[in-house]
Parts: sequence; C-alpha cells; structure tokens
Amino acid sequence: MGVKPIQTLLIELLLCLSVGSLIGALKPGLSSRFVMPLIDFGVPISVMGLLLQVGLDFRLLKASFLAVLMIGLLILLLRTIPKVKLLISRPTLQLASAFGNTGYLGIPVALALIPSQALPISIGYDLGATLLIWSMGPLFLREGSKSLFSLSSSLLIKALLASPAAKGLIGALIMQSTPWGETMARALWGPSQLVIVLALLAVGIRFGSLWPLDPSFVIKHKSLVHITLFIKLIAFPLFVLAICLLFQMPSLSKEAFVMQAATPTAISVLLISEANGKDQDIAAVVVVLSTLTSVMTIPLWSLALHI
Repeated sequence: MGVKPIQTLLIELLLCLSVGSLIGALKPGLSSRFVMPLIDFGVPISVMGLLLQVGLDFRLLKASFLAVLMIGLLILLLRTIPKVKLLISRPTLQLASAFGNTGYLGIPVALALIPSQALPISIGYDLGATLLIWSMGPLFLREGSKSLFSLSSSLLIKALLASPAAKGLIGALIMQSTPWGETMARALWGPSQLVIVLALLAVGIRFGSLWPLDPSFVIKHKSLVHITLFIKLIAFPLFVLAICLLFQMPSLSKEAFVMQAATPTAISVLLISEANGKDQDIAAVVVVLSTLTSVMTIPLWSLALHI
C-alpha cells in the first residue's frame, strides 16, 4: 500500500474541494446526481480494496470492535445527557461529531506520526467506523427521534447487511479465500482511490452550491458548527484518550486510537445526509471547516501524545 506524505494529501484534498466548490457554484444540484451511485458502488469497492490490501487479522478485528464501542458510547452520551443533547440535537451533527475521515487522512497521518506497528490498529479503527456509519448512519437519520436501542434486532441486522461497507467486507472475505485475492487487491486499489476523490468532489460541490453564503444561514448555524467542531476535534479525542488511560492500553494502541479520533468529520456524513435529504448544507460546512481546522489540531494532538 503506497503511503503519500501528509503535505501531498492536504494539497490533493484542498484541490479536490476547490474544484468541487467551483463546479458546485456553477451547477448547484450536481452532487445529488452521483451520490447514490457513489454510495451503492463506490463504498463497497473502496472497503474491499483496502481490506484486500492489508488482510484481516486479530489485531485489526479487535481494533474495529473497540472503535465501534468508543464511537457508540459517544453517540449514546450525545443523545442522553440533557444539556449536551439540547446543544446538539440534530442526528446529522451527532454523526459529524463522532465519525472522522479515518481512511483518507487518519491512516496516512498515523503512518507519518506514530510507529508503523500501529497500522493494523489504525486500519481496524477505520473498518469499524466505516461499517458502523454505513449501517447505522442512514437508520440513525431516519429514526432520529427514537432511540436505536428501542429498534428491533431484525431491523438492525437488516440495516447492517444492507450497508455498502458490509458488502465490501463480505466481498473481501470471499475474494481473500480464493487464489485471485492478490490480483483483485491490485485491480481494486486504483478504483478505491478514485472513489475517495469523487467523494471529496461531492463535498466541494455541495459546499460550492451554498455560495454566496446567506448571512442568515451563517448566523443560524454558527453555534451548532462551533460545538460540532469542538466535540469532533477536541472532546472526542480527549474522551478516547481517557478510555485508553483508564484501561491501561499499550502506548501504540493509545496513539493509534487517539489520532484516528482526532480526524476531521467523515465525508460519509455528507454522503448519507445527501442520500436522505437531511441537513446537507450544514453537513458540508462542518466537513470542510473541520478538515481545514484539523491541519492545526492534529499536530497538536500528536505533540500532546509524545509529551
């Protein structure tokens, strides 16, 4: 798996967002046209390509399970603590506070800032988060007024199996057990990277469609955006760090989990919002601003972990 320098990733990311924003300003409704194909076909290809590259082992699966627990616990706290729930009641922003861009930014950042032995943990976190958001995310938005814990197990299982990430996982497991696993891994790596570029363009297009920004929109959502950014970039990594210290996790695990938790809001949040027609504009703003802000916060978290 090729590893790009962080500077290259940031340049590519800003370029995709800028081009997307320009397209969005000219063609405001364009993003909704290719979001569903991107979800239905792109996400499974991306997940399958990554898993075939790295393979599945115990450390990766354990990290996936722990990531699901950490993210799930944060979501639960956001929905049950009265004062917090009052501040950030929208399901879209609750997702934006908990799920990060762990694949495109998180894994390369981890490789650059922490020992390479932590790679299975970083990838495991990404896998767990990806499976969770694509299975529970759409259900979470549709059932926003209800507790997910009150839903039937059959509905939850159905949502998991329908998840595009789960399809990618199943495809990877099948191909890994055949003689063509390595061939498929090489064949899918390019398309899986293309999916990420298209997703970044989708964010830019949605963001560009907001221009010129309506002052009333900015005023109305300013506090919500600030709270979401604080939770995602500061509070959640601190929460994960506290869990790692409480359970005395090894240093490598602690660094990998915290750096993944410190990533900016996942592009998946916007794609799911677009697909469900809920809070697409504010989701785009949060994704873009959290990405730009993380350029400062991620190095600070790395520094704090090594003090």
